[in-house]
Amino acid sequence: MGILNVTPDSFSDAGQFLDSGSAIARGLELEAQGAGIIDVGGESTRPGAAPVDEREELRRTIPVIEELARKLKVPISIDTMKVGVAHAALQAGASIVNDVGANRTDPAMWRLVAETQAGYVCVHMQGTPQTMQLQPVYRDVVAEVREFFLDRLHKLSGCGVGPEQIILDPGIGFGKTVEHNLLLLGAMRQFAGLARPLLLGVSRKSFLQQVSGAPPIGRLPAALACTVLAVASGAQMVRAHDVVETVQALRMTEAVLANTKE
Repeated sequence: MGILNVTPDSFSDAGQFLDSGSAIARGLELEAQGAGIIDVGGESTRPGAAPVDEREELRRTIPVIEELARKLKVPISIDTMKVGVAHAALQAGASIVNDVGANRTDPAMWRLVAETQAGYVCVHMQGTPQTMQLQPVYRDVVAEVREFFLDRLHKLSGCGVGPEQIILDPGIGFGKTVEHNLLLLGAMRQFAGLARPLLLGVSRKSFLQQVSGAPPIGRLPAALACTVLAVASGAQMVRAHDVVETVQALRMTEAVLANTKE
């Protein structure tokens, strides 16, 4: 899943794709580099990011999705917490909703997913992007994220969302300390037991620097290490900025796993 941030305040690409033309060109480039899904987002979800109103998020994302839907051969996902944006994006040509707000209680987003038969990425987050990194606390982060997934699978089913539509994302960095992130990465097999595809998103996140000591521009090797370990433990999807390098690491990992005897 190649990341396409159509925002002025992304922590990773400093708004270089805020212009629609640049964003469309980047989406096509990500596909050419090997991305199997292009994930378009118009609101930053980095820790402490200010919320964006729906009209502005629509202005940023919908023209890009409409144009990419005409040109891409791969699916498009919309990275949003807003039902109105998800609805417009699906009408514009997206087919997946990547929802970091899956901890909500209002079922409107899930009903939309059921009605449209869209794919749905159910992301675990403690709090909101504005509050999630203010001393996140868990009794047992692995058990609680697993319980969250089980609860959401039940709620999604109740809204008419089929299990084949659902992808689970443990939300690395979304309301977690470095220790929480490492515990989740080491427990991917427990989530694989839920029999739904697992999506991992670690690309360029700050915990990589805190563990490795590398500067922000040097986080890729640490991200690739997490990616390889997660795939070996059952993850099927990876959300990344650096698609060329990630695809190479995945292909090598797959080749080794295919020739590994139990």
